[in-house]
Amino acid sequence: QVQFVESGGGLVQAGGSLRLSCAASGSTFSINAIAWYRQAPGQQRLWVAFVTSGGSTAYADDVKGRFTISRDNAKNTVYLQMNSLKPEDTAVYYCNRYPRHYVGAWGQGTQVTVSS
Repeated sequence: QVQFVESGGGLVQAGGSLRLSCAASGSTFSINAIAWYRQAPGQQRLWVAFVTSGGSTAYADDVKGRFTISRDNAKNTVYLQMNSLKPEDTAVYYCNRYPRHYVGAWGQGTQVTVSS
């Protein structure tokens, strides 16, 4: 079972950048596709980006070109570089396995707040 700890969130002005980190425990980390998800107040938790064990990536349409996901299997860590942030990116960000039916226990997430 892989467990996740997210960090790196904060308050930033629109147009700014943040880099999120997802530290994972568990021997199977390197073989899993890992995704970042986000949940805004009153809304569903949605997929944002994922990276496969081989390093292939994919992004939701509303973050494509602004966010970059990467992983370091030696450190059991996945990153999310977020540039050109918008107020609508405000949410709690989580990482977990991908796709959704492989998701395990959720971590505490990290809050990202983008002010206009």
